[in-house]
Amino acid sequence: MAAGLLAGVLGLTLSGCAGFLVPAGEGEPEPTPSRSYGVHADKLPTPFPSVSAPVLPDRPPAAQGPAPTPTVPAGCPSSGLVVDMGEVEAALGHRAVGLTLTNCGSKPYRVHGYPSVRALDEAGDPLPVPVNPGSSYMGSDRGPQEVMLKPGKTMRSLLAWVSTPTGGDLIEGDALEIAPAPGLEARTFPLKGSDVRLLDELNMTAWRADSGQ
Repeated sequence: MAAGLLAGVLGLTLSGCAGFLVPAGEGEPEPTPSRSYGVHADKLPTPFPSVSAPVLPDRPPAAQGPAPTPTVPAGCPSSGLVVDMGEVEAALGHRAVGLTLTNCGSKPYRVHGYPSVRALDEAGDPLPVPVNPGSSYMGSDRGPQEVMLKPGKTMRSLLAWVSTPTGGDLIEGDALEIAPAPGLEARTFPLKGSDVRLLDELNMTAWRADSGQ
């Protein structure tokens, strides 16, 4: 989905999970925890018309221009959502890296689910590396948390894999492609160092809000 999909769905790629739309407004059913990922702009109510003084015949109303278009800060995707990846940490052949989802736009988004992740080869083509939502040796998955992500706020996820030959069949990856959801703008992060490029499968936790958010 592109910017228009922001009223739609965030979900996983390569995880077998389809996204779903979380409706806004009162009377909606409580969301059922799932491996889906939904994200869309919160619909703001149409403001009531203001009451103005009558226009006198000898003072015609001034021409009104078009309403200003909300702007997105420089470096922020048109979707208003941006992902980032931290440094890869190692422990006993296991690897883990923190992911962040930040609302860099001007509207709130309802987030519920997991990131979208793919492993890429040196040519930028997808590799057959399974991507699974859930816990790993490096971190416990507490499941999705539905959050109204306000401008400037951030959510986090943990991505983990095994990089030791004893872990099973491994594939050497050159980079990770990460997006908030399928169809939204993704970023590519190179995997530096032979000790982190070997991948068995990718396991990730759900997006969770920082404390106090």
